[in-house]
Amino acid sequence: MTTSPLAVEKDPASLGFDPARLARIDDHFRTYVDDGRLAGWQVVVTRRGQVVHSSEAGLRDEEAGLPVEQDTRWRIYSMSKPVTSVAALILWERGLLELTDPISRWLPAFAEPRVYLRGSAAAPLTMPSPEPIRVWHLLTHTAGLTYGFHHAHPIDEAYRAAGFEWGVPPGLDLAGCVDAWAQLPLVHTPGTEWNYSHATDVLGRLVEVVSGRSLDDFLDEEIFAPLGMTATGFVADDPSRTAALYARVANGSRVRADAFGAPFLEPPTWLSGGGGLVSTAADYHRFTQMLLRGGELDGVRLLGSRTVAYMGRNHLPGGADLEAVGRPLFAEMPFDGVGFGLGVSVVLDPTRYRTLSSAGELAWGGAASTAFWVDPSEEVTALFFTQLMPSSAYPIRSSLRRLVYQALVDEPPRAS
Repeated sequence: MTTSPLAVEKDPASLGFDPARLARIDDHFRTYVDDGRLAGWQVVVTRRGQVVHSSEAGLRDEEAGLPVEQDTRWRIYSMSKPVTSVAALILWERGLLELTDPISRWLPAFAEPRVYLRGSAAAPLTMPSPEPIRVWHLLTHTAGLTYGFHHAHPIDEAYRAAGFEWGVPPGLDLAGCVDAWAQLPLVHTPGTEWNYSHATDVLGRLVEVVSGRSLDDFLDEEIFAPLGMTATGFVADDPSRTAALYARVANGSRVRADAFGAPFLEPPTWLSGGGGLVSTAADYHRFTQMLLRGGELDGVRLLGSRTVAYMGRNHLPGGADLEAVGRPLFAEMPFDGVGFGLGVSVVLDPTRYRTLSSAGELAWGGAASTAFWVDPSEEVTALFFTQLMPSSAYPIRSSLRRLVYQALVDEPPRAS
């Protein structure tokens, strides 16, 4: 008999958790299924490398009556970003690029970026950028790129007009996307502000050019195979086990969103390092454990421990938080007291964050309400998977933090 990688193998009490309080996680989120807010979900919580809570509820496909199971495949959308960021840092550690290198060294379409000054999306007034886009800007979302779905800036509209909102123009590959984005103005001078964007997709193309390998091959060979992430990739390896995607619409009801979910069920025309991966809880658990252990897992080291620590520092201009330098996100909680590192958010001040957390916590989530965090101080990781867009529909992430930390009852670590 093979033990599930997500089985609880150790008494949670021996790792500082109150089992009765951990059960509140299931009690709380089961109501989301009972009242129809979610079709189904999966949660995994660990401490010191041991799974202390693993559960699932509801249906992965409501219409087909198929339950959520431990090996359900989930579209993780922007939880792809930390993976692609790790790929770039692998190349950085090998001396193949510098964080300060202008990306035009490998992506010449970005040789002369222009910055928006004023005007409409159709006729913007721009100026030459006084600063090139550097590798560091892609990792930190300070490059000045954007997303068409933001609906907050004239250049967001320009992206939509060019065919970039929740997808890309038909037939365009990653190289073609990057060339198209390079022709659009930047929303700000690189390095001056934070704006969530296609930056990680451009980073994925950079990984391809620098490494001489396609992004899917690089991730498979350098991250997924070494970590044993056997079910993670740019297309669902088993569509029959892949959860259906749903969306909350204006009247508050939930509808099936096959038009958004279908692209993950067949090989894509472009490889989105920023949002294109499908994974399982067991696989992403392996990835978070690697981060918690400082770049190593089960004798396999992807990154040096100092690199992971550097990844988890706040790299925003002037040491500010996302509320100070960022534009609004599709998120159900504010970002007061939260900075941004190299591909992940970083909690700076839990008090200003207004939720239970630890300074130094690394985290991010996906558009379909998936989420993870890694807390080096408490040696805790948590994962939540479901398939509901947008991620701002319900306070899932803040509720999960509260429910996990209220169950942790041992002596808190001393502040350093």
